Amino acid sequence: MLVLILGSMILLATAQIVLRNFFEISFIWSDEALRLMVLWIAVAGAVAASRSDQHINIAVLDRFLPGRLRTLKDVLIHAFTASVSGIVAWHSLLFVRTSHEFGDVLLGGVPAWLLQAVLPVGFGLICWRYVLFTVQDLRRLFQHETPA
Repeated sequence: MLVLILGSMILLATAQIVLRNFFEISFIWSDEALRLMVLWIAVAGAVAASRSDQHINIAVLDRFLPGRLRTLKDVLIHAFTASVSGIVAWHSLLFVRTSHEFGDVLLGGVPAWLLQAVLPVGFGLICWRYVLFTVQDLRRLFQHETPA
């Protein structure tokens, strides 16, 4: 999905540049479509990164903390990430619902809520994944295991 969206973005942006510079015409909907594709690729990339806990982080403490303290740090970070993602998912759901109620449209007639629904779905998936990571960390912490 990421490759498809990125490829479409590159083709559309290139076509738009060529049309504007050489033919002085453009697609009316292309700028809006590109903004939506940036939104979709960002959320899809974040969901893909959360699958294996590969979000950007600064692992300075990992060098100095022993096993159980490192696991406790992981519990706190994963729980915090799940909380923030859950809050963003909730508020983006409210945003999408409001967009639906007002009948907003994008790209000349597509209901906006359909295209914006990637926000609550994506952040909901990220929240769910980090809840699972938190549960795994808690199990590891209370089983007196140290991470590999």
